[in-house]
Amino acid sequence: MDIKHLISQMTLEEKAGLCSGLDFWHTKPVERLGIPATMVSDGPHGLRKQDDAVDHLGMNDSIKAVCFPAACATAASFDEDMIRNMGEAIGQSCQHERLSVVLGPAVNIKRSPLCGRNFEYFSEDPYLTGRMAAAYTKGVQSQDVGVSIKHFAANNQEHRRMSSSSDVDERTLREIYFPGFEIPVKEAKPWTVMCSYNRLNGTFASENKWLLTDVLRGEWGFDGYVMSDWGAVSDRVAGVAAGLDLEMPGSGGINDAKIVAAVREGRLDEAVVDLACERILTIADRYLQSAKPDTPWDKEAQHALSAEIAAQCMVLLKNEGGVLPLDRADKVAFIGEFAEKPRFQGGGSSHINCFKTTSALQAAEGLDVIYARGYDALADRTDDAMIAEAVAAAKKAKVAVVFAGLPDAYESEGYDRTHMRLPDAQNALIEAVAAANANTVVVLHNGSPVELPWIDKVKGVLEVYLGGQAVGLATVKVLYGDVNPSGRLPESFPKKLSDNPSYLFYGGEPRGTEYREGIFVGYRYYDKKEMDVLFPFGYGLSYTTFEFSNLRLSASEIADTDGLTATVTVKNTGSRAGKAVAQLYVRNAEGDVIRPIRELKGFKKVALQPGESKDVTFALDKRSFACWNDVIHDWHVPTGDYAVEVGAHSRDLKLSAPVRVNSTQVIPAKFDMDSIVMDIMKDPRAAAAFKPFMDGVMGALQPSGEESEAAREAISSDMAMAMMQYMPLRSLASFAPDKSVVAQVEKILNALNAE
Repeated sequence: MDIKHLISQMTLEEKAGLCSGLDFWHTKPVERLGIPATMVSDGPHGLRKQDDAVDHLGMNDSIKAVCFPAACATAASFDEDMIRNMGEAIGQSCQHERLSVVLGPAVNIKRSPLCGRNFEYFSEDPYLTGRMAAAYTKGVQSQDVGVSIKHFAANNQEHRRMSSSSDVDERTLREIYFPGFEIPVKEAKPWTVMCSYNRLNGTFASENKWLLTDVLRGEWGFDGYVMSDWGAVSDRVAGVAAGLDLEMPGSGGINDAKIVAAVREGRLDEAVVDLACERILTIADRYLQSAKPDTPWDKEAQHALSAEIAAQCMVLLKNEGGVLPLDRADKVAFIGEFAEKPRFQGGGSSHINCFKTTSALQAAEGLDVIYARGYDALADRTDDAMIAEAVAAAKKAKVAVVFAGLPDAYESEGYDRTHMRLPDAQNALIEAVAAANANTVVVLHNGSPVELPWIDKVKGVLEVYLGGQAVGLATVKVLYGDVNPSGRLPESFPKKLSDNPSYLFYGGEPRGTEYREGIFVGYRYYDKKEMDVLFPFGYGLSYTTFEFSNLRLSASEIADTDGLTATVTVKNTGSRAGKAVAQLYVRNAEGDVIRPIRELKGFKKVALQPGESKDVTFALDKRSFACWNDVIHDWHVPTGDYAVEVGAHSRDLKLSAPVRVNSTQVIPAKFDMDSIVMDIMKDPRAAAAFKPFMDGVMGALQPSGEESEAAREAISSDMAMAMMQYMPLRSLASFAPDKSVVAQVEKILNALNAE
């Protein structure tokens, strides 16, 4: 396809039309020029492709497909290879179904446990989010199918999501909310990016030129097309000018006509419309040139893969007395409706019409398992009869396993949760079962943290998140030890909702929500506050034990432009084969910049046989030590002493190695008569220039020999310096013995500011 030539032959109306959807899922064709329509489909953890009878609202049934674990689960794997394999399988499905782009991954940060769409997002941590998103993107696009990374940007709540403004300072955007997009854009080159519904600092994301053009394209090098979230366009002409190429779904020609009118009236450059068309056609042609509709789609094989992936994502939160793994010879009670009808995906656009599911009860066929329903998930209730049946089953069993979690209505796209609790009916059931059987284990199905008021009354807790259609098969494999759990929490579990840093501001007023917690999201906040949590970020147990030792760095001092490698030895000290997740954090230097205590900058999953050891190596670069500087509008590493910490999770970092990092960037400092002594003396140039002046002022402040002892005690040298550090130059001039010094100070200032 000679794209530029085709665009030169298109009418303005055809160009404007190409910039909006034909219907809910297709781009517009230009039949007279042989330009076909292409189809996109919801994801991200499987296909929600409507069948051929597409309706204008996109509400018809979707085809039968495979539901893989949601992002809340896959992030817990801490395994980039695994999620890339999942992406490859989804890409193959897209090829089979003639889909050019799958709408995912969703990479927004989990700012609060209340966000109704958290199950679709990876983590509270931007580095983990970015690594998972890049791996997923590489997997899907290896099959010559595109992804659409979403929702750009700061879409961290469902409450008022189509109108609310996310009011965030630039440093917080750069350090927390952008890296989940930046890392995959730079490393994996996604074909498309989807802008979010919300405003960003007052401007709709779909009309935000700084976001869509300056940052995404200018700084990060994105070369695909930007599409809107469905119905996210307010001012279409402003959107085209800002860099929004494709409006989805179409507006029935209304917005196309506005684009045409704006060009003809001189309000919009036609070259901008041409560029949008070129981007859309380039991606369409990339797919069409490599379309392989004969690609096989083996759903049974993908079902098995889904189970394999889900098992690798499960997080063992508690295992008192080694209650797990279960013994196949023992009688076990499976209690709770989720054992029979598992909750394995969230509601909304990612909801998949599964071709099959496997429950834990089905997977346990042939084992000595008795079942009690325990509660009605749809009605969100229990009663005395169901509780009595569950207690009776628990008393007959060696171990009672309660399958609990959040019902479908609790978590969905479109609205937020109002609390962090499990249903009262399930909490009551767990309490009753735990009282009847000391060996009680709880299996959790949820897309975001929940409060666990009964945690001290049960012996085991297995977090399976929303594990896809084969979650029951995977759960049984983990419970009985066929798979050793190796998942780690991609988010902190606070003890209660009010502990969350966004608690006072989340949701916001009708106009918008202020991100007042800034960069202190998740563990960054809890660590800085020295606050207890229920389970920390990166936490997870195993049926074996691991030891981390011999941390060594490639250098003890580096420039910020140098690379640094860190190597650690990981050993399986237990009796079972298992997988450890080595986590590397950089502990930040103390200084004037307010920063988190530590930040995740590396992780690797390693499989080890009993007694086996392996070395794990991490590569660190400038960004591993940098923070965003609002003065230079760039990343900056403050010179100082940092520490590289490695361990099992964010609060179990037994290994630490120091490294001195020297900045090669000069931050231009501007001084005036209102600048204070403390800031002047921290700048080597200014300190040297003002030293004679400071010495004179200090001498004037010291009591003379003729003054009383009381006066000398009143103003000691240390006291004078302590007082002086907060004083501006204009005030110090009044203490100088020679009042003409003001002109001298101004001369020094002019010289400094001219450098």
